[in-house]
Amino acid sequence: MKTIFILVLVLGIWASQYANEIVCPVIGIDLGTTNSCVGIFLQGTVEIIPNERGNRITPSVVAFTDEERLIGEAAKNQATFNPLRTLYDVKRLIGRKYTDPTVQQDKKLMFYQIVQKDNKAQIMVRNFMGLPSKIFAPEEISAIVLKKMKEISETFIGKKVENAVITVPAYFNDAQRQATKVAGIIADLNVLRILNEPTAAAIAYNLDRLAGEKNVLVFHLGGATFDVSVLQIEYGVFEVIATFGDTQLGGEDFNYRVIDHFLKIIKKKLKIDISGNQRIIQKLKREVEKAKIALSYTYETTLEIEDLVDGLSFQETLTRSQFEELNKDLFQKIIQPIKLALEDSNLNKEDIHEIVLTGGSTKIPKIREIVKDFFNGKEVKTGLNPEEAVCYGAAIQGGILCEEFNKPRGCFQLDVTQLSLGVETSEGVFTKVIPRGSIIPNRKSLTFTTNQQEQETVTINVYLGERPFVRDNHKLGTFELTDIPQSPRGTHQIEVTFDIDIDGILKVSAVEQSSGIANTLIIQNYSDRFSQEEIDKMIEEAEILVLYDKKVKEMVEARNSLENYIFMIKNQIEDPEWLANLLSDDEKETIQQVLQETFDWLQKSQNSYKEIYDQKLEEVQNICNPIVIKLYQYLNNDQIYFDGYANSDL
Repeated sequence: MKTIFILVLVLGIWASQYANEIVCPVIGIDLGTTNSCVGIFLQGTVEIIPNERGNRITPSVVAFTDEERLIGEAAKNQATFNPLRTLYDVKRLIGRKYTDPTVQQDKKLMFYQIVQKDNKAQIMVRNFMGLPSKIFAPEEISAIVLKKMKEISETFIGKKVENAVITVPAYFNDAQRQATKVAGIIADLNVLRILNEPTAAAIAYNLDRLAGEKNVLVFHLGGATFDVSVLQIEYGVFEVIATFGDTQLGGEDFNYRVIDHFLKIIKKKLKIDISGNQRIIQKLKREVEKAKIALSYTYETTLEIEDLVDGLSFQETLTRSQFEELNKDLFQKIIQPIKLALEDSNLNKEDIHEIVLTGGSTKIPKIREIVKDFFNGKEVKTGLNPEEAVCYGAAIQGGILCEEFNKPRGCFQLDVTQLSLGVETSEGVFTKVIPRGSIIPNRKSLTFTTNQQEQETVTINVYLGERPFVRDNHKLGTFELTDIPQSPRGTHQIEVTFDIDIDGILKVSAVEQSSGIANTLIIQNYSDRFSQEEIDKMIEEAEILVLYDKKVKEMVEARNSLENYIFMIKNQIEDPEWLANLLSDDEKETIQQVLQETFDWLQKSQNSYKEIYDQKLEEVQNICNPIVIKLYQYLNNDQIYFDGYANSDL
């Protein structure tokens, strides 16, 4: 399966030839299976455009109620109450025939109804706004999402947008590409380019500017699909020489493993089987998604659902090790497509010069670890948000078409921020809005929510600095939003915008989305309040904290290694077929006792030093490894490869 697509990026003659025919700006859209993103190339830089809720990523979900059509976050929330009329993962169906095996497989998984019309996969929505039912083509649903992206960008730049670059997976065939273009036309967009996602990711990292011929592997793992592409790049020419993947593997599959885990716990603890209740499953799914995201940054998180069913609430802790154990076999499935892509491109892993990770699921630490280990420790490109990298490249391509790319990147860069600017959030945390080193002029927004019940006033405290808590940074000013409608905690959406103009004047504004109540604080010459010596000291203190964070990370990794070892041994000794004539009852009891005692100790020792966890792991290994060696020798004699023991320190 070898697919070749070539994109020639001519930065001069081509652009000037068509400049008069293109109405600028040209937006870049990553029309994703799970989420979509829109960006624009303006004044030498890419701006990923937030939606009306302040989120830079918008769910590719469309829902219908009796009264209205919902798109994005609102539609995704509707899935809990009305799953049969909530349409998601429609990109799987676009340009496909009804008889396609993947469509038939999706038909079993989707809550909504997939039907056949003219041998094409179509979507039936029942009780559609007064009608018994209505049939939609996948292109129509994708067009609704594209239209949303168009409106988001028009609100941002303040004028009509006509042209767009839209990205698609490299494995998309011509029918799927044409169907995507049709969706753009329905959305009132002139689609100038259908751009391969791996090519867009490579452009985002400026890999088109590398000297000589380079081999780049783009690893994309999103919410619903997975693919690996190998590109050869030389003098701005991109050639996709191999692509492999799994259209049925992504973040959603990881979620379902965790959901199944919690369904068993709920059945055991609450004595209720909710596996057949789709509304409750959707509620659980939403919380599991939040937990998965949290575990990309923390070692453990708590999943808490009030009034899950029949007035009963549910609370349970999920650790990163548990999450990795639940998805262990799925994580290992990502290796084979990498091998096949390299084999098809006639390249070895040593021939790959750059590795780019894209897709939200590549934020999972274990995924990054597996890819890095496969390439013998080679560093991967993660400088951009993996959920935004493809959109970033599409926006640059839009800039090329508008001749923006011909302007030196930095011709508008007058200065940069020497320290980060941000606001105080709950518990005195300093949340950065404009990071240190950002270009001036600059404008960034973040959306926050209320953290108290029936809150009528929101106080915005503005700070400058690099430390994680506001008490260690410098306060620039404060202002309030008053008389906001009383609502439960977390209901209000407060968009805070930092705007630094060319003269270095900082304007901070805030608006409560539902009521429109707003206020503004203007801070002149904020950067002149500190000497260079004071600025250097603040940066030095922040770097010390980075070292501290590194120590914490090492501690977490050591704890994780210990817990992984416990799970690994526990899983093996609980298999009776392996142990029938292999371990004595005393040996099995010894291991079980050691594992349980260590696990109990681990639960009580949340923040020990790395050295303590390492020492504990060594103690457990000294007891367990002699017995583990028996298992390994048994497996080795049978020529069975046992993952984990082959590399164990025996």
